Amino acid sequence: MDQEKKKEEIIDKVKMRKKEGKVVRRIVTTITLVVLAFIAIIGIGGYFYVSSALQPVDPESEVEIQVEIPLGSGLTKISSILEEHGVIKNATIFKYYAIFKNQSNFQAGNYTMTQSMTLDEILESLKTGRVYREPVMTITIPEGLTLEQIGKIIEKHTEYTQVQFMERVNSEEFIQNVMSAYPELLTEEILGENIRYPLEGYLFPATYAIYEEEVSLDELITMMISKTNDVVTEYQGLIAEKEMTVHELLTFASLLEEEATEKTDRETIASVFYNRLKIGMPLQTDPTVLYALGTHKDRVLYEDLEVQNPYNTYVNTGLPPGPIANAGVVSIEAALNPTETEYLYFLADKEGNNHFAKTFDEHKLNRSKYLSD
Repeated sequence: MDQEKKKEEIIDKVKMRKKEGKVVRRIVTTITLVVLAFIAIIGIGGYFYVSSALQPVDPESEVEIQVEIPLGSGLTKISSILEEHGVIKNATIFKYYAIFKNQSNFQAGNYTMTQSMTLDEILESLKTGRVYREPVMTITIPEGLTLEQIGKIIEKHTEYTQVQFMERVNSEEFIQNVMSAYPELLTEEILGENIRYPLEGYLFPATYAIYEEEVSLDELITMMISKTNDVVTEYQGLIAEKEMTVHELLTFASLLEEEATEKTDRETIASVFYNRLKIGMPLQTDPTVLYALGTHKDRVLYEDLEVQNPYNTYVNTGLPPGPIANAGVVSIEAALNPTETEYLYFLADKEGNNHFAKTFDEHKLNRSKYLSD
């Protein structure tokens, strides 16, 4: 009898566990379905929210809206202005849409817009600069210039002298102001102990349209910094992949810009620099010597290579403390997308063609072949 009783108890326990198992499975299934439904609702809601924000505010509206884009406005500020005027639905979505579409070079000025405009039409309007008035003047800043050289261009086109320009770009007050305005671009790295000029390399090379008769020096400089910020923002993903800081990127790109000739292969030169950095070999690039000397020379002498200066990449390994010039988009992209090679040396011949080598012996042969008198 005892055995039969035990069997019955065991059978009852098994039945109980099966019932409990069914209850647990039902609970788990219910919770899972609820979670999936919640995720689906959020996903669908987010999709419709973004889709709606990408559409015109009012496709039927013909009411003209006057929008002023101030000098020096970056993409973030432009997006906010458009939202405030009711031209777009959401500033954040417009900003990332512009980045996704790789749109930049927006022009300051007064625009006539409507709520029926699509985002692409708005971007095109901002890019082409369809404004009510012609610019008072344009200032072109070429690639590869230093702050001192940019100062000369400012002096030529405005009432401000090169001295005033240099005083302002090195003003502690101004530097702190722009660092606060562009914290992701201008980090503490620009204030490093060996940095010559904190904003060197941060004034983007481009043509700037000026619409005001009187424009302050701060506005001019900030406009160029804002442009750099817009350009760099487009490459944030690649910068993160490279595990570089923005300061390192602009420093690297400035070397490529200064080494560049009309026919140069910047991606391959970038590979030479990366290969040297990997093995702790000095970059040995002449433009850093000239920057260290603070002068321009048609030919760098052997004695110049020995100058004791943090920017001299013949006596120091690694990148120099900061940019040595302003780099354009081509050099920035080359720094982020170098060719994969084993080259450690290169030289440019008298026609500007570059010749690369894996060993010093090969480099010496190229030198005797292409540079001998």
